[in-house]
Amino acid sequence: MKLNWPFGPKITRLSSQVSVTGQISADDVAAIAEQGFRSIVNNRPDNESARQPTSDDIENAAKELGLAYEHIPVVSGAMTEQNLDDFMAACERLEGPILMFCRSGARCTMLWELSRLKSATEFPESDSS
Repeated sequence: MKLNWPFGPKITRLSSQVSVTGQISADDVAAIAEQGFRSIVNNRPDNESARQPTSDDIENAAKELGLAYEHIPVVSGAMTEQNLDDFMAACERLEGPILMFCRSGARCTMLWELSRLKSATEFPESDSS
């Protein structure tokens, strides 16, 4: 499901609790909260491009409105296992619904898809005694 924000980017719903979008700004956070999101995950490294809002600015706006905020920077084209583990831990910890963002939403979507694949293929620890 794609929702159009009145101020620009599209929100793509990946599940009942997780949605993705492209770059947001601190000014967008109030509208995000009004849409019912309780947490924001930023997957974009600071200073990736000129005129990009800083993670701190968006985090401050989120916290002022009572939203949880996580910054899990993922370098485009260089996602790591640690990025995936950090993302999965954040999803377990954060209150939903969660809005994830990066430049275009592609990294966020990839993290989500990989997390679903990883959680489906992990096996419980076995007792070898």
